[in-house]
Parts: sequence; structure tokens; C-alpha cells
Amino acid sequence: MPAVDKLLLEEALQDSPQTRSLLSVFEEDAGTLTDYTNQLLQAMQRVYGAQNEMCLATQQLSKQLLGYEKQNFALGKGDEEVISTLHYFSKVVDELNVLHTELAKQLADTMVLPIIQFREKDLTEVSTLKDLFGLASNDVCLFLEHDLSMAKYSRLPKKKENEKVKTEVGKEVAAARRKQHLSSLQYYCALNALQYRKRMAMMEPMIGFAHGQINFFKKGAEMFSKRMDSFLSSVADMVQSIQVELEAEAEKMRVSQQELLSVDESVYTPDSDVAEPQINRNLIQKAGYLNLRNKTGLVTTTWERLYFFTQGGNLMCQPRGAVAGGLIQDLDNCSVMAVDCEDRRYCFQITTPNGKSGIILQAESRKENEEWICAINNISRQIYLTDNPEAVAIKLNQTALQAVTPITSFGKKQESSCPSQNLKNSEMENENDKIVPKATASIPEAEELIAPGTPIQFDIVLPATEFLDQNRGSRRTNPFGETEDESFPEAEDSLLQQMFIVRFLGSMAVKTDSTTEVIYEAMRQVLAARAIHNIFRMTESHLMVTSQSLRLIDPQTQVSRANFELTSVTQFAAHQENKRLVGFVIRVPESTGEESLSTYIFESNSEGEKICYAINLGKEIIEVQKDPEALAQLMLSIPLTNDGKYVLLNDQPDDNDGNPSEHRGAESEA
Repeated sequence: MPAVDKLLLEEALQDSPQTRSLLSVFEEDAGTLTDYTNQLLQAMQRVYGAQNEMCLATQQLSKQLLGYEKQNFALGKGDEEVISTLHYFSKVVDELNVLHTELAKQLADTMVLPIIQFREKDLTEVSTLKDLFGLASNDVCLFLEHDLSMAKYSRLPKKKENEKVKTEVGKEVAAARRKQHLSSLQYYCALNALQYRKRMAMMEPMIGFAHGQINFFKKGAEMFSKRMDSFLSSVADMVQSIQVELEAEAEKMRVSQQELLSVDESVYTPDSDVAEPQINRNLIQKAGYLNLRNKTGLVTTTWERLYFFTQGGNLMCQPRGAVAGGLIQDLDNCSVMAVDCEDRRYCFQITTPNGKSGIILQAESRKENEEWICAINNISRQIYLTDNPEAVAIKLNQTALQAVTPITSFGKKQESSCPSQNLKNSEMENENDKIVPKATASIPEAEELIAPGTPIQFDIVLPATEFLDQNRGSRRTNPFGETEDESFPEAEDSLLQQMFIVRFLGSMAVKTDSTTEVIYEAMRQVLAARAIHNIFRMTESHLMVTSQSLRLIDPQTQVSRANFELTSVTQFAAHQENKRLVGFVIRVPESTGEESLSTYIFESNSEGEKICYAINLGKEIIEVQKDPEALAQLMLSIPLTNDGKYVLLNDQPDDNDGNPSEHRGAESEA
């Protein structure tokens, strides 16, 4: 090691300018060393602080790794392997925390403490001696005392020497010089020793730091090198497999994103396919955003955009931000139809089974509007309760679409299985006690029965109160044969009174009443039109069959909606497959002198054959009323009520071994 520069103690007493100049160099070196030592101590304290923070951080990390299992992840399925791996890592971190704690203690004892001691002991000592030396050499009193002593000593007389005075003055000069010499020697010694101590002070802390790190890594290697290799290898393999899956999924998402973004601009346009939208009419569940109409006052309304979805037989609504949806409407047995509302497009209304108006919703396109209507209609039929609801919905809609084909689908079976309900055609030839039906005429085409493009009326005539209000003040010919008189006294004298609950499906003009095929064709066209145009609402009425007329009565007000003279009913028939469908043809005179023919189609709660039987019986009563004997014979052959006033039809048998015309109107098979 190179020699250390030193101050010569022998020159301390002389205190020459050269010595003073060399002393200033040592003082400058001591000042630089002090500044550097302070900076070095700050760096070492930072290392020690980081190591302490490492201890706290590893301790917190271990707790967080254990806390993963307690997190309530919404998508935490399949994390068992991750949880077990994190538990093992938590144990490893705890063991590392012990090593970090030991390392922090070693750094405090072998690195930070020595540099602090060097600063507090050696540097502080040099600084203190420097202050004392400065006081000794620059103190005014001490300087004056030395100068005064030297002045006295210099003025001693040469000729008359006074030994006593000379001795005293000499002692004063010696005392002043001794005091200055002592402080200089102490200061010089401290500066010389500092040159050695600074070298040790710089290396001792780093030796402690190096030993601490070596021990830390050595213990860590001994602790983890063997058992961690296989574990880290398995974890690395797991991470690598996840990375491969991520890259594959990212590629799929990238391709899917490109495909989704490469679609036509019409996908983003709400109503791009107005002309020919591809409508799925077989839906049994539907979801999407709709505008809900809310009444905010007597005449004011607001529209709110909400998310709607069907769940079983319920229509649910879920506002944005809500966790779950709420029930809006029970769709079982409800009816739905398109409506005009506030000059808005694509509105539809859901009506409850009791006929009360429900909610009004608006879709964003024609396609959405019709699909919602079809879906709600399918749900209202409770198709979702069947084993295969999709197949049932497809079958029902295919049946409706097939009905659009202009062919007679109801009358191509052999008519011999059930006689006609036209009284004239129901006459049977009886030879040798055998019933032989007349030859059946060929089945006419649909165009011969109903003119193509004939409009269909889907609602019954206006309610009685509105109908009477419209017709007060002037008489007109009512196509339904209804009068303004709300009472029907002829019903009191009628021998036949039978009530049926029916729902009006539709009516339309026909070209002929010579065959029951016209009724079957009207049934086909009415049902097909309702299915195509999503018209599902039906008006319920009470059909009163008397020996004089057919009356449609409002079940709530008991006011007659329509009245048909029984003599104007020229044809009537029930559908054989759907036994609840029944229809009849009415011949009504016009003001021009001609006659118009209209067919009315109903759906009954009971079998349509019973309604046909009642109508046929009423027409038979009309025929025999002119002959009292024949009337009496007819009344004896049918059951009556207890008071003998009205004909009782509930006990009418469904099947007979005899001629069906004796008990019910003849029916043609549909």
C-alpha cells in the first residue's frame, strides 16, 4: 500500500507559513472526507431501509397469496390448481422472509454501524481538535498575551539586567508557547491518524455487506435448490401451456373480430331490410331492447328503452345496471297485435286474457317487431310446456303457411262419411228401408267459392251502444240483420233457446252458398290470414240459437251485437279435425235488390257439431211450425226442460245408430 502523507510534529512548534500551508491541505482533505462519509452513510441507510422494506413486502406478499382462495371471483371456476400453487409459493415466501430478516440485521450491524461510528468518533474528533487549534492560534487574548510577553522580553535592558524580571517574563513567553504547541500537536496527530482510519472506514462496511449477501444467497441456495427445481419446472410448464392457449384464443378472437367487422353496413342499420326481412316465426323465447310506453299523466307519455326477455311463460324486464330482471307480464293465454301508437313505427300491444289492455312496446325494426309478436304468440299458446317446443312451433307455423296455398284443404274427403248441413242436400233417398245418399257433386275450385283478394273482417261489428248511436236518426240496411231494438220479444215465444260461448275469427264475402265447401275455404283463408298477419286477438260473445234467429250477445253488457234471421242461414258446418271451429253462410238482401252472401267463422268452447245441431233443429222447427201436428210430433221426439218450455240440448247424444238427420243437422266432413 502506498505511504501515507503525514504532518511533521517537529514543525508544530515553529508554526511556519510552510507548515500552515501543508496543514490547510490536510484540513481540506478532512472536509472532503466528511462530506463523502455523509453521502455514503445515506446510501447504506437506503440499502438497509430497502432490505427492511423487503422483509415487510415479502410478509405482505405471503398473506396476499393465501388470500386468493378467499376472493369471491364471479368467474373463479377451475382455479383449484392455481390455489394450491399459490399456497406453496406462500410457504416459500415465508421462508425467504426469514432470510431477508437475517440479512437486514447483518447489514445493520456490519455495514451501517461501522460507518456511523467512523463519522461520530474520528471525524467528530478531528472537527473538535480543529476548533481547539483555531482557538489556540487565533485567540485574541492568547495572541496579545504572547505578544505582550515577547514585548516585555524584548524591552529588557541590556546594561542593567534584572534577573528576577527576566525570569518572570521568560516564564510568561514559555507558557504561551507551550499552550499553542500542545493544541498543534494534538491536531496534527488526529489529522495523521485520519489518513489511516479513512481507508479502513471505507472497506469495513462493504466487507459486512458482502458477507451478509453471501450468507443470504448461500442459505437460500441450500434451502431451495433441491426441492424447488421440480416445482418451478412444473409451474413453468403450466404457465407455458396457458400461454399457448392464450395465443390460440387470441388468434381465434382476432379472426372472429375481423369477420364481425367485415359484415355489411346493414348490420348496424336498425331497419335495413324493410322490404323482405328474414323473420323467424318459430321462436319460443326472445330477448332484446324495446321501448316501453309509460303514462306520466292524463295525456302525457314517455318511452323508456329497456332490455326485455322471455322466461318460460313470463315477459321479464331488466334495466341497465340491474343484477336481475323483474316480471312485466304473464304471457299465458295473452293476445298480441301490432298497433298504431303516437305516430311511432313497429309498436305492438300485449292484451291480458280478460281483454284488458296491457303494455305497449316498440321494436327498432320490422323484423324485430314481427319476431316479438310471433314469439309472444307462441308462448301464449303454452308451446313451451311441450316436450319439443321448437318442433311444435315449426309445425304450427308450417300449417299456417301451407294454408296460404289456394287449394281446398277442407273438402277433399269423401262426403259420404257425414251428410251435408244444407237442408235441401240432406234429403236422403230411402229405398227398401236402406239409406242411400244422393250422388255427390264434384268439389269446386277455391276461385269458384270466394273471389281472390276478398277482404276479411277480423273484428265483430261495433258494440251495441256505439252501433245504436251511429244509426240513430236514420234507418239503413244492416248487413248483419241487426235492429235498433235492444229487446227481442220473439225469444220469449221461441221453442228453442241454446247458449254457446264463441269467439269471432273473421268474416268475408263469398260467391255461392250451394255447398259447404265455401265454409271450409273461408275457414282456411281466415286462419291463414290471422297467422300471416299475427292477428291473435278474438272477440268473445255468447251465441244464442233460437227457433227464429242467431244472436251474438255481449257477455258483459248482455246487449246484442248482431242478429241473424235463421231463415237467412243457408249453410252451416263444423270442421271435423278442429271440432271447435264452426261457420255459417248468411244471405242478406241489399238495397239494390240483389242479395249478398257472407260467411262467418267462430271458435267455440264446445264442439261445433252441437251448434250445427241447434241451428238445424231451429230450421226444422221453422219448417214444421205451419203444421201443428208435425210440430207436436217433432216436440215429442226431442227432450225439453222441466217446465216444457224450451228444447233441452245438453242430453243430445253424440252418436246414433239411426239417421243423423233425426237428431242433428247434417254435416259435411271437413
